[in-house]
Amino acid sequence: MTGTIAFQGELGAYSHQACRDTYPDKEVLPCRTFEDAIAAVLSGEADLAMLPVENSTFGRVADIHHLLPESGLHIIGEAFVRVRIALMALPGVTLDRVTEAMSHTMLLGQCRSFLADHQIARVTGADTAGSARHVAEAGQEHLAALASELAADIYGLDVLARDIEDEGDNTTRFLVMARDPDLTRRGAHGMMTTFIFQVRNIPAALYKAMGGFATNGVNMTKLESYMVGGSFSATQFYADIEGHPDDPSVKLALEELDYFTSYVKILGTYPASPERS
Repeated sequence: MTGTIAFQGELGAYSHQACRDTYPDKEVLPCRTFEDAIAAVLSGEADLAMLPVENSTFGRVADIHHLLPESGLHIIGEAFVRVRIALMALPGVTLDRVTEAMSHTMLLGQCRSFLADHQIARVTGADTAGSARHVAEAGQEHLAALASELAADIYGLDVLARDIEDEGDNTTRFLVMARDPDLTRRGAHGMMTTFIFQVRNIPAALYKAMGGFATNGVNMTKLESYMVGGSFSATQFYADIEGHPDDPSVKLALEELDYFTSYVKILGTYPASPERS
């Protein structure tokens, strides 16, 4: 594929890694915020947006669940990126000379054992790739960054240690967003459908709404709730299921869901990533 894909962050971020791994032929467009990445697709500046939705260690990405329903975009794919953390410093610097490491607070928390073993103090940076850029520009030999190896390549840093994260299976899931939906595809590894809904104000509404998926044999892989508009009484649910709305079992389950809900919106139907398993 050709064209442009937008992401939030600087060049070398893990979102950039997701773009490069999934769409190696596309140009990338780094954006300051998630809203900017969405706006780039809506305006036609970019064809797609790569947005992180959840992490296997830290859970859902803040704000994304609120942005997706009103974004005006549709989910057309998913991607998984294994978060491999590297320690990088100025060219020629050796590990024994590093006394401080800078990165996003979440990445710093994922390398506690390595940093403690090497007596390296943690320095909070705005993000991972930005920390790598700062180390390259600051010119301080005692200061290193924790980021992806892609960031080291981009900013001309030497990798001093690889795969230093405490958890060996830390993975981030991304959603690929586009202006138009594509419901014609069938993935080799199955299909996923993502939707949001609000239940009616009746006893056991959520239990009843979920019953259709169980009785029709539809596997729900994700269900999360979050408040709408700061109200404790208005709860919205975000769900991922296996299957396509045209599948007879999914169609029946969604029909039953509609009966017990006041609002349902499908955010996208897309091929399941082979890395999902």
